[in-house]
Amino acid sequence: MREEGGWRVARETPTGAAAPWDLGTVRAVEGAHSLVLGLGEGAELTALAGLADRAVPAVEAVWGPSATRLLLELPLTEQQFARRMDVSADAYQGIAAVTLAVGGAPVHTPADRIVVNPDAYRQLSDLGRRVVVTHEATHVATRADTRSWTPLWLSEGVADYTGYLGSGRTARQVAPELVKDVRAGRAPAALPEDAAFTAGAEGIAQAYEQAWMACDLIARRYGQDRLVAFYRAVGAAGEGGLERAMKAQLGLGPVEFTKAWAGEVARLGG
Repeated sequence: MREEGGWRVARETPTGAAAPWDLGTVRAVEGAHSLVLGLGEGAELTALAGLADRAVPAVEAVWGPSATRLLLELPLTEQQFARRMDVSADAYQGIAAVTLAVGGAPVHTPADRIVVNPDAYRQLSDLGRRVVVTHEATHVATRADTRSWTPLWLSEGVADYTGYLGSGRTARQVAPELVKDVRAGRAPAALPEDAAFTAGAEGIAQAYEQAWMACDLIARRYGQDRLVAFYRAVGAAGEGGLERAMKAQLGLGPVEFTKAWAGEVARLGG
């Protein structure tokens, strides 16, 4: 609640995960489109707010305007990140950021904030950080259209598609692990299952690259607006409605689409 001296926590519901202020003194940095809460140096928080401010209009250009500001949290260490997420310290190793629902909310509540994994995030290039923040901002922007039946190849694919949009990167640059697999005779024949995106899963990098290729294919062949319409149609279609939504929006079924996608993947090896 708000008092004369500022905001105060009126009530806290224990969830097992630590709140940001349980980890130490929290600093707040406000951007034009964002709010960053963190325990690190002010310069790092300011830089993250700058990336978020860049990400918001990039995401809105694809998914439409948003009335809310982007909320990000930056713990100081991987151990603090693990406490914030209520997981073991190595559970998200190599994952630079995740989206999270407000603490105490029901399990079905869509994610509304970005929590950055500091160790993995700091190892990224400038472009990598920009892609990650835009990727996660896409998850926040699409939360109302994302359902439990939305396949992860689609939800992660549209997030990476939006993240890489305008980067100037070629398909081989975006999907280097997939290129290696194709050239080694290990080209995938099917879109990745949800389990392939689990933190620590073998081949997780390829799963994300395959997902990006699927959504990039839809955007190039049918247009970006059709990709957005397809995503929303899948969310509205209900359990088992992927085929129906795909035929309505793209004019073909999963078998034909997978064949077209596999052909695109195979060309990476050329």
